[in-house]
Amino acid sequence: MSRETEGGCADFVADCRLRMGTDLLTHVWDPVVLAALTAGPCRRRTLRVKIGGISDKALTEALHRLVTNGLAERRSYPAVPPRVDYALTPLGRTFTDGPMRALAEWSIRYGDELFEAQHRARGA
Repeated sequence: MSRETEGGCADFVADCRLRMGTDLLTHVWDPVVLAALTAGPCRRRTLRVKIGGISDKALTEALHRLVTNGLAERRSYPAVPPRVDYALTPLGRTFTDGPMRALAEWSIRYGDELFEAQHRARGA
């Protein structure tokens, strides 16, 4: 068992809690699905319409990852036909209100600079 050091990292950087947190942003659709869920619980069909451009497979995989990571929950209701919706968990809300909001604010503030740097790097 590795010991934790200052900053939440174990003996190996690969075991760092920061890495665990940043991994939540590595899948293209996960932050998008989280953003769609910030307005409240949604059924799959509603999520697909809200998001646009996401395949059913990509949505299924994103929802599975988010539920597995404790950021979203799947709620089933006994009805005919069966009803299932997805919602942010309290942990998911801390992620959308914290790091995701900070990243969105940074992107708005520095997006033009980022775009210009990418444009220069392409030699255009």
